[in-house]
Amino acid sequence: MIGRTALRSALRTPTSARLFSSSAASNRAVAVLGASGGIGQPLSLLLKNDPLVTQLRLFDVRLAPGVAADIGHVNTPAVTTGYSPDGPEGGLEKALEGAEVIVIPAGVPRKPGMTRDDLFNTNASIVRDLAKVAAKVAPKAHLCIISNPVNSTVPICREVFKKAGVYDPKKLYGVTTLDVTRASTFLSGISGAKPSETIVPVVGGHSGVTIVPLLSQAAQGSSVQAGEQYEKLVHRIQFGGDEVVKAKDGAGSATLSMAYAAAVFTNSLLRALNGEKGVKECAYVESPLYKDQGVDFFATPVTLGTDGVEEIHPVGKISSEEEKLIEACVPELKKNIEKGVSWCAENP
Repeated sequence: MIGRTALRSALRTPTSARLFSSSAASNRAVAVLGASGGIGQPLSLLLKNDPLVTQLRLFDVRLAPGVAADIGHVNTPAVTTGYSPDGPEGGLEKALEGAEVIVIPAGVPRKPGMTRDDLFNTNASIVRDLAKVAAKVAPKAHLCIISNPVNSTVPICREVFKKAGVYDPKKLYGVTTLDVTRASTFLSGISGAKPSETIVPVVGGHSGVTIVPLLSQAAQGSSVQAGEQYEKLVHRIQFGGDEVVKAKDGAGSATLSMAYAAAVFTNSLLRALNGEKGVKECAYVESPLYKDQGVDFFATPVTLGTDGVEEIHPVGKISSEEEKLIEACVPELKKNIEKGVSWCAENP
């Protein structure tokens, strides 16, 4: 059994020395949309254990009240309530009332042979509909998107919020933390360093070649030589999701690791909203870095503050190999963003 101290330590981000204690927490309401799914259930459990969450609202088209009842027996302070479309506790609008952070893992998972883009039509509709209600009921909430393909679903959320006249670019995030945790894990396996001490910025997007690990910026990056070893590591980071889909033999995708990564990001965001300084995470946000190339969303390290994105950090000094990775990333990311924007215009 994992003790409270150990669990808090597990939620700690690489850039943080500690979490707030529960006594330092403000009254924070977090809603998880898609809470009974493969990502939603473990994510909800992790958030129930986060001392910074005082209200946890769980919504799904089915089973969310049951998940809430189950998680509600965990002896941590967060008051947990489940919501279903037609349940007596109220539907989606009720779940979002007063929510400060909304995390959206809703959607269908990948199966063998599927890319994130194969999920597009189904998940785009789900994310659009959830975003519409969020824009109406909780327009000032921070919106954390997990539903794939993130490269396209985040721009869809922007278009929905823009149409509603409530868009704030500082409060919309594509959660790419799993790419960072994979890079940390895989590089530490080669270097022999502790994963918690292996910090690898990952920039670009959240699928395939749009994922660009900046191994040259990691202290342990020198343990990976250019050439075949480097290329294999980059490929594993970029396509780590395929590794999980294959290992699960068609029974699922990367749900547990994604839940962990989303819990890490949410905790960082909550700490920043509580006033902690210097909280930094990689996230897919509206960015000026490659806007001149038609890419107005890009993942880089961002400093989070009480209003959301406080500072977008540049890519910085990178190796010639990483320059090539960026060159491959940008045009693909441009297509992904345009796909989301076009779909939203055609499917309002």
